[in-house]
Amino acid sequence: MTDDPRRSLPSVDAILSAMPGLPPSGPERTLAAGAVASVLADARREALSNGANPSLDEFVERSVTAFHREQRPSLVRVINASGVILQTNLGRAPLSRAAIAAIRETAAAANLEFDLESGQRGSRHEHVRRVIRQATGASDGLVVNNNAAALLMVLQVFATGREVIVSRGQAVEIGGGFRIPDILRQSGARLIEVGTTNRTYTGDYARAINDQTAAILRVHTSNFQVVGFTAEPTITELGALARARGILLLDDLGSGCLVDTRAYGMAHEPTVQESIAAGADLALFSGDKLLGGPQCGIIAGREPQIATLRAHPMARALRADKMTISALNATLLSYLRGRERTEVPVWEMLARPLPQLRNRARRWAHAAGDRGTTLRSKTMVGGGALPGQGVETWCAAIRPRDGLDALARRLRGASPPVIGRIDEGLLLLDPRTVDPSDDRHIAGAIAAALNDVAE
Repeated sequence: MTDDPRRSLPSVDAILSAMPGLPPSGPERTLAAGAVASVLADARREALSNGANPSLDEFVERSVTAFHREQRPSLVRVINASGVILQTNLGRAPLSRAAIAAIRETAAAANLEFDLESGQRGSRHEHVRRVIRQATGASDGLVVNNNAAALLMVLQVFATGREVIVSRGQAVEIGGGFRIPDILRQSGARLIEVGTTNRTYTGDYARAINDQTAAILRVHTSNFQVVGFTAEPTITELGALARARGILLLDDLGSGCLVDTRAYGMAHEPTVQESIAAGADLALFSGDKLLGGPQCGIIAGREPQIATLRAHPMARALRADKMTISALNATLLSYLRGRERTEVPVWEMLARPLPQLRNRARRWAHAAGDRGTTLRSKTMVGGGALPGQGVETWCAAIRPRDGLDALARRLRGASPPVIGRIDEGLLLLDPRTVDPSDDRHIAGAIAAALNDVAE
């Protein structure tokens, strides 16, 4: 009978004793022991498959590497060259320099809930009320941790035990299992669907209103399109109906745009200002999509309703932290100053001229030698906003002699990682979604990754 090769593996203590610089006890040694245990588990599987065991020195080397890896944060900065501006997997909207500076300024102690004038306790909600009012035209505003929470809170506060009317075509799944019917059910409100998937009229809403109706909920279908034989009331028509019948009009805008997207060569995206002007009692939208700010949910609307929300216990459970508030305030100030095109990265990216993008793509492609070229493509907005909408761009297109997946993996292993996309046998890197300050790093990462694949 052949001896089991796993019997000759060194013990955890033997490897720990050979690891340089480890204290004899304490938290650091405990962490190292976990890394060693992981290395030994891999070695046992290797021993079963090939019957070979590494030397003690190799075990020590592997364990030191695993130990250092486990102490590094898993959340790191990456360079988004994917060609999707609001890339959900990469954190959606990149923050402006002003927003980052504001976070840095308030990261230690800040007057989050302290009134500097009176010396008494203040409210965190006061820090963004003014800028929300000025940016949207609403009489008041409230910030919570995300837009899904904002919708759930609004429904719980104003519609529990009552009916909420939604067009059948707007009873959508937004993403991550977030479904409008489920949210209504969770809030305690009763969903009343009207119309059809593709056509809903003002009269459909009017006929559904009764003494149990709390609100009309309009949900902007921000992540898909229904085209062809379609119809839906305008927000102005719904606002007039809600006011006439004494119920609330809630407008879940999703992305939360503050500018005219047509100026950037895209279809019109409903704006928060339009919603408020049309009579929405509460407009709800995200901070980290087209707004270009931090993750949060913003509720803009009428002062009495906002005051009710602010006083509700859910407001504390869903409140935004000081860094979110700082970043949001700085982002909205860019809009108020008319500088969003140059200061808010989402809009700065969309405004980049094609000749500039082509030159940058050529420099990246040059780093790939005879395996690189440039390719006309499209940058997509992403993030559940402007579905199917994109703007023209130029990409660096790389076709390695072999190992396309390996090339992508090597780029992800760069420091910082570079994220592209694979399309029709090419690795594409889009400069529109990359800050020009990262161009030199991308060129170097391309050259290094190709050399690694070749080896």
